[in-house]
Amino acid sequence: MVQLSRICFRKYGNFVDNLRLYVRGGGGGMGLPRLGGIGGNGGDVWVVATKNMALKRIKDKYPHKRFVGGAGANSSVRALKGERGTDKEVLAPVGITVTTDDGKIVGDLNTEGDRLMVAKGGPGGSFRSAFEPSKGQTKLIRLDLKLIADLGLVGFPNAGKSSLLTAMSNATPQVADYAFTTLKPEIGKLMYEDYKQISVADLPGLIEGAHINKGMGHKFLKHVERTKQLLFVVDVCGFQLASKTEFRTPFEAVQLLTKELELYKEELVLKPALLVVNKMDLPDAEDNLAELKEQLQNPDDGLFCTRPCLDPMDSPPFKQKLSQFVYTHTHTHTHTHTHTLSIHLALG
Repeated sequence: MVQLSRICFRKYGNFVDNLRLYVRGGGGGMGLPRLGGIGGNGGDVWVVATKNMALKRIKDKYPHKRFVGGAGANSSVRALKGERGTDKEVLAPVGITVTTDDGKIVGDLNTEGDRLMVAKGGPGGSFRSAFEPSKGQTKLIRLDLKLIADLGLVGFPNAGKSSLLTAMSNATPQVADYAFTTLKPEIGKLMYEDYKQISVADLPGLIEGAHINKGMGHKFLKHVERTKQLLFVVDVCGFQLASKTEFRTPFEAVQLLTKELELYKEELVLKPALLVVNKMDLPDAEDNLAELKEQLQNPDDGLFCTRPCLDPMDSPPFKQKLSQFVYTHTHTHTHTHTHTLSIHLALG
């Protein structure tokens, strides 16, 4: 167990977890018909896994997001064989999946130094092509981070995920008192005095039907795939998206969240998960909690109450549980076939 005496939070603003790029291989060089000269091949475009690189850095450095290989040199009297064009490298973070614009997987970059060709340069002009060069391949590709955080906050809109993150840290994600949801992940790191770190992602809220892409569901569920463990956040008084939608009790909310994950991708329910029951300062919260505990199995497994609000300096048991949970499951390779939730209460 990690012993905590002080905890701080570092926030990463404008986080980018996917990027769309235009890539084009260099065109080949002209051949020289009268001497049989061959033009140089165009340069290729490669994506290279690089340590300490971020997609946001690529976006900031190359705002047009265009990467083109060098053109092959023309054949000449002085050099019958034209020089090959220069390859273009896109330095990308480790742990990304490269896909075409229509979703076809090109390949994965899992370790530093991994390389993937994404656009091949065109061949130079030769006898076979009547000494006419060819253009390089042109593609639109996407770089997707496969893992964005150790822990992902999962819940319906207005469940209090952003408020919980604020209470856990000095982060200031956008919050509202209506059914508002985060549209992009807020990423931060809990940093402990013993130098251990836990990255936390405040993920966009889900709605019923997310697994069939309702309400940008697939885009939001994709973020869930990219976290190692899950922290379910449920309003103790239930959830209702709008006046015309059905009201859901806290237990139904847990069931629906799990169902949405399973219907989208079955292996998501194998991720280790904790449950936070939020907004315990609301009327009838204690009665609702008692009912929820009756409906859940093993409700006392790891039960924590923090009163009157969850504060990073005043609730070390909760932080200890998070640290123990994350590091236990990070270094444990056994998988269960059930989605087991431990109950934690975030009051405030």
